[in-house]
Amino acid sequence: MTTELTLLLWSTGLYALYIGVQSTLYRMQHGVEFAATERDDEPKPNAMNQRAEKALRNLQETYPVFLALAVVAALGRGDDLSVWGSVIYLVARVVYLPLYVLGVKYIRSLVWTISAVGLIVMAIGVAF
Repeated sequence: MTTELTLLLWSTGLYALYIGVQSTLYRMQHGVEFAATERDDEPKPNAMNQRAEKALRNLQETYPVFLALAVVAALGRGDDLSVWGSVIYLVARVVYLPLYVLGVKYIRSLVWTISAVGLIVMAIGVAF
């Protein structure tokens, strides 16, 4: 298995972490009983809950790009750049989650940019 596919496999744990943090914060605010309902009259989420939801949506926006690039790299188009880009993306996304949930402003944006650079490095690695 290529390094990119291994990191793609590990990224499923990252995805589960984002969902776990979001759902845990949701249940902490609204309770397990409410979470089991249809949530028709959902109260406004608190700040941490909102940030966890936004962080999850943000991951969902970039994850398909990571997935596609990792698969293309594994099909024989990968090189050292695609490996390093994969590592940069995955590590930055791990660091990003607590920064976003805790409301750390500028460092969070820097870490997001680093994750985007990881995707760009991956794309360069598979394209050339």
